[in-house]
Amino acid sequence: MMEAMQQILIIDDEPAIVQVVRQRLERDGFGVQAASSGEAGLQLLGNQTFDAILLDVGLPGIDGFEVLRRVRATGNAVPAIMLTARSDEIDRVVGLELGADDYVVKPFGPRELVARLRALLRRTAEAQMLRGQAMTGDRSTSLRLDETRRTATYHGHHLDLRPREFDLLQLLATHPQQVWSREALLRRVWGTDQHIDARTVDVHVRRLRAKLSAVMPESDPIQTQWGVGYRFVPEDAAP
Repeated sequence: MMEAMQQILIIDDEPAIVQVVRQRLERDGFGVQAASSGEAGLQLLGNQTFDAILLDVGLPGIDGFEVLRRVRATGNAVPAIMLTARSDEIDRVVGLELGADDYVVKPFGPRELVARLRALLRRTAEAQMLRGQAMTGDRSTSLRLDETRRTATYHGHHLDLRPREFDLLQLLATHPQQVWSREALLRRVWGTDQHIDARTVDVHVRRLRAKLSAVMPESDPIQTQWGVGYRFVPEDAAP
């Protein structure tokens, strides 16, 4: 069963490095976009959602430190690995204090970089799961998702979900209150937005709502943001 393709943004002005890293990431099943300047990277981050960014420190214009500072100032906690030709300890300290999650010094091997990226993504997923468990606690009204068994229960009732329905519900529920466009959901859950109609998302949302409503008719945690897309609102946050 195919899992949602994780999306990585590379912000680096060295085409050779971007090409090598892109090829390795795509071969390993990641979706990849690239920007050659801090300004272009910030624009992509403002319009799309990524699972992680690989951020060069020595960018033209605004450098990688400033890019990261601006990203974190918006509240965006996207995992970030800094790439740099400098190995000075002060640079590592600055990057980590600004909110970097890891630091890789050039030249590096693509396999090492991907291994560090996978480790970071695992840590991020585990932290999100723990936050979700802390949020729901032991209440019988909680939505519980078991990523290992790919099962879901709602108010103590098992939900019979198709694979894509589980992926969609998991993405929405692990990012409470975040509004997702149909195009972003296609990229994250289906892995593409090129050959699948955006209405596919609407169909899957309707199915999820029907299954959740069959358990709790008065509850509607998947809400429509008109003109934009969908978001998941936990019951304790609903008006």
